[in-house]
Amino acid sequence: MNSSGFTGQLKLGTRQPPRLARVPDFSPMARLGGFLATGLRDVTRDPAALDSTGWWAVVAGDDGAPLCARFADVRPAPPPAVVPGRWRGPHRDAWSSSLDRAAYMAGVTRVREHIAAGTVYQVNLCRVLSAPLPPGPEPDIDALTALLAHGHDARHAGTVRLPAHGVEIATASPELFLGRRGDLVESGPIKGTARTADAFLPKDRAENVMIADLVRNDLGRVCAPGSVTVPGLCVPEPYPGLVHLVSTVAGRLTPGAGWPALLDAAFPPGSVTGAPKSSALRVIAELETAPRGPYCGAVGWVDADRGTAGLAVAIRTFWLDRSAGTPVLRFGAGAGITWDSDPAGEWAETELKAARLLAIASAPDGTDGGARVDGHRDEQRDESREPSWR
Repeated sequence: MNSSGFTGQLKLGTRQPPRLARVPDFSPMARLGGFLATGLRDVTRDPAALDSTGWWAVVAGDDGAPLCARFADVRPAPPPAVVPGRWRGPHRDAWSSSLDRAAYMAGVTRVREHIAAGTVYQVNLCRVLSAPLPPGPEPDIDALTALLAHGHDARHAGTVRLPAHGVEIATASPELFLGRRGDLVESGPIKGTARTADAFLPKDRAENVMIADLVRNDLGRVCAPGSVTVPGLCVPEPYPGLVHLVSTVAGRLTPGAGWPALLDAAFPPGSVTGAPKSSALRVIAELETAPRGPYCGAVGWVDADRGTAGLAVAIRTFWLDRSAGTPVLRFGAGAGITWDSDPAGEWAETELKAARLLAIASAPDGTDGGARVDGHRDEQRDESREPSWR
C-alpha cells in the first residue's frame, strides 16, 4: 500500500490495470474451492456483479476495486498434478526484499512509537520479496500452484490465471476472509504464529483477541444487531512448518446487504491491516516501501446462483508481474506488531512464514527446495474445521 491506498473503505476504480509488456498465451482459468473454472465469460470491477448470476473468481488488492471474472464451465477438480519441469522457479539467491532486516526492524520500532503515542494498538507490517524468473518457456502460475498443493497443504489454496488482465496468482492461503451461505457470513482471522503450539507468547493471544474484535466490528456494520458471535477464539491450528492461532467470527447479514456493502465493511482484512484499521493503514503507508499488490487482499470465489462464497486473505501468495518485460515472481510476508513486539523476533516471524514457500517456488523441477511433492504432507491440518462452504 502507498499514500493512495485504502483508508478503511474499498476504493473503486482508483488505478488502471498494469500495462503488460507481453501477454502469455495461457487460457483464463481459476482453481479455487475444489473447483476448476474455465470458459471466461466476462470481467468487471463492479462488485455488484457478484449479486447477479454465475460463478465468479474474485481478486481484490491495493489497486482499486476487486477484479471479478465470471466463468461458464465450473466443475469439481482434484488437486493439480505436479509435472516435472513444468515450473522453473528463480534461483534461491535471486530473492530481494522491499525491506531488509535493518529497515524492517526499524519499522517495528516506529510502529511501537505510534502505539506509545496512542495512534494505533496494532499494525501488520509487511515486506514484498521479488525474484526474476529464468529465461525459457513462459511461466504458468498454475504449475506453481501444483507444487504448493503437494508441498504446503493449505485450506484455501488455488490459482487465478487472467493474463490479459494482469492477474496470475498462486495462493496457499490458510486464512478465511469471508465465507457465505445465503445471509450467513463468517471470517477466520489468523493472528499468532509459532513453530509449535507450546511456543506461543502472551502477545500472540492478545493480538488475536484484538483483531477478532476488529473483525466483529466490521461484520457488525452489515449484520443484524445481536447476530455477530465468536464461535472460536484463539484456536491453535497446525500447518506445515508452523502453528497459527485462529478465531472464528460469524453473523447474519441484514436484509438487502449485498457484496458491495459487505466488502465496503470488511475490506481490507483486519488481520493484515491493524487496529484501528484506518489509523493502521496510514502507518502502513508511511513505512512500507513497495505496493502490496494482491498480497493481503482477497482471493476466492463467489457462486451467485447458490448464494455461497469462499474468499481467502491473500497471504502465502505468489503473483507474477510482467509489467517490466522479464517476468518477476513476487511474494509477501509480514507480522502483526504490538507494544510487546521484539523487532528481531518479528523479522524472524516473517522469515519463518516465507522460508518453506520460497523453497518450493525456487525449486526448478519440483524435486528439491526442501518440500516433498509426492503427495506426502509432513503435518496434517485439522480437517474437522473444514468450512462448510468448501
